[in-house]
Amino acid sequence: MFEGTYTAIITPFGETGVDYQSFEKLIESQIAGGINGLVFIGTTGEPATMTSDEKRELRAFALRQVNGRVPVIFGTGCNCTATAVENSVQAQKEGADGILVVSPYYNKCTQEGLYLHYKAIADKCSLPMIIYNVPGRTGVNILPETAGRLARSIPSIVGIKEACGNLEQIAETAKAIAGTQLQLMSGDDKLAVDIARLGGTTLISVASNALPSEFSRLMAFAGNGEFDKADALYSKYDRFVDLLFSEVNPIPIKYACAQLGLCKNILRLPLTPMSEAKAQILREEMQRLQII
Repeated sequence: MFEGTYTAIITPFGETGVDYQSFEKLIESQIAGGINGLVFIGTTGEPATMTSDEKRELRAFALRQVNGRVPVIFGTGCNCTATAVENSVQAQKEGADGILVVSPYYNKCTQEGLYLHYKAIADKCSLPMIIYNVPGRTGVNILPETAGRLARSIPSIVGIKEACGNLEQIAETAKAIAGTQLQLMSGDDKLAVDIARLGGTTLISVASNALPSEFSRLMAFAGNGEFDKADALYSKYDRFVDLLFSEVNPIPIKYACAQLGLCKNILRLPLTPMSEAKAQILREEMQRLQII
């Protein structure tokens, strides 16, 4: 359902709130770059430091600005199941095309708890749902058998965004969901082509904030089975991607987008701007690639 490259879009901040002038510029650059869809208020969008009112206003703005040109997915996850349900129902009322639901963080629930968490959301919200496995942030890992169970029992779950970093596990997940509606999606720019080789259909990308056309082409090659071309294109940007994760996401990608004139380099505490030493290395790589 959601194939190609989707950008996990940053949230541009000003001194007092969301910088909507920059946000409009960012959205338009994404669509002009041929991106397949946009994910708002995911981890890269810093939702943990935004108020409920800010997130509601941002969702409304995003839907107006995109205006149906590409699919819009909203992050609705929470470690409180009732809140995740409420967020997801609200996204459906507002007109989102889908929801991205991170596994409940910090609680460190069981696999049964994961299953019941996602079932509770699907029972109240019929939007296509992408479940998001990022144990490095959440402290809980969606195991392959749980992904398979969800795929076979909850039709509205259409994708799993994999960012566990373990290709062996991802390969097992690919087997567990084979023959179902559940698409394998990469949440890791560095592993996008490898996951595509396992049957992955989609990249939910951080790097495409800065390079939408390049990472759209990357998944277009992979989707056509042209893995040599995909590998060659990715290799050009491998170091750039590494540097985007030299500090915690979204610190480096926000710096990169600021260098491109797309936003201000403003983050909210406890996130801080990129250290000058690492920023200089990223800036030099962007200059080498002639991005800036």
